[in-house]
Amino acid sequence: MGDLIENHSDLSSQDAEWLHLLVGDWQVISDLSFADLVLWLPTTDGDLVAVAHARPSTGATVHHDDVVGRRAPAGLRTALLQALETKEINRAREARWNGSFAIREEAIPVVRAGRILAVVARETHLGASRTPSRLELNYVESADELCGMIARGEFPLANAATGPRRGAPRVGDGLVRLNSEGEVLYASPNALSAFHRLGVSDEVVGQSLAEVITPLLEDHSPVDESLPLVVMGRAAWRTDVEARGVSLSLRAVPVTEYGQRVGAVLLVRDVSELRRRERELLTKDATIREIHHRVKNNLQTVAALLRLQARRTDSDEAKSALNEAMRRVATIATVHEALSQTIDEVVDFDEVFGRTLRLVADVAAGEAHVKTVREGAFGRVPATDATALAVVLTELVTNAVEHGLATTGGTVTINSRREGPMLRVSVIDDGVGMGEDPQMKGLGTQIVRTLVATELDGTISWQPVPSGGTEVVLEARVGELRDY
Repeated sequence: MGDLIENHSDLSSQDAEWLHLLVGDWQVISDLSFADLVLWLPTTDGDLVAVAHARPSTGATVHHDDVVGRRAPAGLRTALLQALETKEINRAREARWNGSFAIREEAIPVVRAGRILAVVARETHLGASRTPSRLELNYVESADELCGMIARGEFPLANAATGPRRGAPRVGDGLVRLNSEGEVLYASPNALSAFHRLGVSDEVVGQSLAEVITPLLEDHSPVDESLPLVVMGRAAWRTDVEARGVSLSLRAVPVTEYGQRVGAVLLVRDVSELRRRERELLTKDATIREIHHRVKNNLQTVAALLRLQARRTDSDEAKSALNEAMRRVATIATVHEALSQTIDEVVDFDEVFGRTLRLVADVAAGEAHVKTVREGAFGRVPATDATALAVVLTELVTNAVEHGLATTGGTVTINSRREGPMLRVSVIDDGVGMGEDPQMKGLGTQIVRTLVATELDGTISWQPVPSGGTEVVLEARVGELRDY
């Protein structure tokens, strides 16, 4: 839609945003109208082009094919241009026959700050002709009120906040029409059923909805501050009301005439099951975070025990082995600490690795001066791969320092490049090098090879650097990331 507006018109960014807001919230009007809505934009060459289209979920569609990007047909063009010129809603006197069924057409100018930006065609499928029910009459009357607001520049409601929670109510879920005092003029059968489940036993029509709902609220349960404004129809907001284990999602669309509020359309949906599932997910997320926290604490306890044991050991070889084990346990604990701080089962590996890199290099270097340099980024890594990757990189940096830089000092460079699930990491040192007959049989090397092959589904290789030093290249698949 943005490309079509930019290519075919000279509208300002504010005007284009107004059209985006309209399209973002016009499904309500389409469903209330039982009609297709097509947004026609006047072009710089004097024609009209369709930039957006909505089909009703409450009735048959007129356009089975996509019309976005097409020019206005001759039969509709005259009515659209007339609406643009008069700044008034143009209703066709007679239905148009398209060869298969009749269509009732209506052109609604889209006004912002007194200027016409575009025109909406409201096209109703008249294939099933019958006497409309009371429900359908109230639907259409509500749609007419909102279409009038479009023509007066009062819709879309720029400050409408539907809220971040899922379960936004739709027209078919339940409809309530309110007057300017918040009294119920009409409630659809689905809306009445929802209120009855909430605990409303009296008649709703003719009563103030706020007075009907307030006695049902439990003293100990939290109440959204926006609830009175929503149930009175005074603000274009959305809120939830809970009572007796039932949760209703309410959305108010105030109806105005020339700036004066004359009523409101209230959409109602029973979201009890959805909220129950959300609470279950929150409980499970909290449980998982607590598990990661406890695992981290237990691993830190193990590391502390290994440290105590190393202090009581006289053998230098045993002390070295215990210190290495302590370092590996601490690395795993760092990953679990990161997992305990988020509800996602992914970690920002650049942050995790940054916590351990400097400490590992300092401990392994002893008295030699070792500088660490990081290039590139790891990105987010799934929890299933983060632990193995952290241990592998810690071992590689430790080996580079202990075997290449422990006596001379120098620099260790970690270069990472991420393309989707594929990760390529190079650990390069400028130390003494591998020698003519390198021995790659140490415990650390065995751990690295095993984790790379079994946990990361990758490969690893060691090679000398021509200018001196060693380069280790790790290529691994760290898992497909989803939108968590």
